[in-house]
Amino acid sequence: MYIRKYSYLRLEQISDMEIIFEKEYLSDLYYKGKTTDKKHRFQPEVARRYKLRIEALESAASVEDLFQINSLHYEVLKGDKKGISSIRVTDQYRIEFTASKVESKTIVTVCNILELTNHYK
Repeated sequence: MYIRKYSYLRLEQISDMEIIFEKEYLSDLYYKGKTTDKKHRFQPEVARRYKLRIEALESAASVEDLFQINSLHYEVLKGDKKGISSIRVTDQYRIEFTASKVESKTIVTVCNILELTNHYK
């Protein structure tokens, strides 16, 4: 009788990205999957993809890591929204956020989620 032994290695990525939600509906959408605000209602697919994108932001070690994930379509905005970055949720919606580095013992990037926008309006 042959017995296989498996060793499982649990890998954890240390994240230096701290997520802050600027508006309550953005937090509700992430934690609850929906909002109670009648103005900000989204289709279930948009809510699900929004949560996945926030998790991608959380797992990134720095903003520079977002450039390497092509599906996010990370870009720094210009014009009126100078200083704001965005990633794609769906073809229609984008997450707008600002990122700043706080230096202490470790470098922490604070990602302030500003808005979930319909970029076709």
